Amino acid sequence: MQWVRKQTVDRQKTILFRKAMWLTLTGNIILAVAKAIIAYLSGSVALYADAANSVSDVIYSIMMVWGLWVAQQPADISHPQGHSRFEPLVGLLVTFSMGYAGFEAAKAAITRLISGGIAIDPGLPTLVLIFSAIIKLGMFLIIRDIAKKVVSPTLNTTAKDNLSDVLTSSAAFIGAFLSSFAHPILDPIAGLFVSGWIFKNAFDAGRENLTYLTGGGATEEQRKEFVTIAKNIHGVVDVHHLMCEYAGPQLVLDMHINVNGNLTLNESHAIADQVIDALEALPDVDRAYIHVEPHDWVEKT
Repeated sequence: MQWVRKQTVDRQKTILFRKAMWLTLTGNIILAVAKAIIAYLSGSVALYADAANSVSDVIYSIMMVWGLWVAQQPADISHPQGHSRFEPLVGLLVTFSMGYAGFEAAKAAITRLISGGIAIDPGLPTLVLIFSAIIKLGMFLIIRDIAKKVVSPTLNTTAKDNLSDVLTSSAAFIGAFLSSFAHPILDPIAGLFVSGWIFKNAFDAGRENLTYLTGGGATEEQRKEFVTIAKNIHGVVDVHHLMCEYAGPQLVLDMHINVNGNLTLNESHAIADQVIDALEALPDVDRAYIHVEPHDWVEKT
């Protein structure tokens, strides 16, 4: 029964992953092309910065499609515990792409700032930025929802990047619009804001994915939750050992529980199975290994 449930969940996750991948790739390609054309025609450095960000989005979208496909492959001899660690690896590559986009945006903004800036026609640049913000807001809401359901750090990073794109497009819109009505220097200033926001999100995403990739541990709140869940299972007397580490985007738990030493092996095994089911039902947990020991057992020296 547990195996059937897991197979059903895996199929549902695969469908959601595919939906997120195609939405991300298609949306980013459309926006990158539109922004690049309008930035070239208008000369807006703020829009150029936003276009550079969208180009990096296309690059990471392609990497994301590949990485998530690999991460969904079943365990085999070469990777006996599955391929889930490929996912945060791709997430880390996404942060490098974001960082490069931030560098390009900052370079263009500083160059234009030194030259004094130019007034931008508020027609097409502002329209494409408004369009971009609306599209990215929709992508953020959909991808964030999927990321929560499948517990995916890569999709979570993608959702954050989409939200940052909403804010940076808004900043670029303000800069391009005000450069014509207030002062030309506001356009490169908005470009600098865009690049700074890109750098911030790249740093946050990189730190999160490094935690998953290097086998970081659970938080203290999570550890307390795991122990409480185990102790609430009938027959568990105590929990005296718990080790948690990320193997990809989810945790692997190694827990030692104490039970009545007079129970039969079958009874003890049934209790361990209940603990495993309860822990693996949590979205943050991939696998739980439960070791059963008698409560009155004393180690002999």
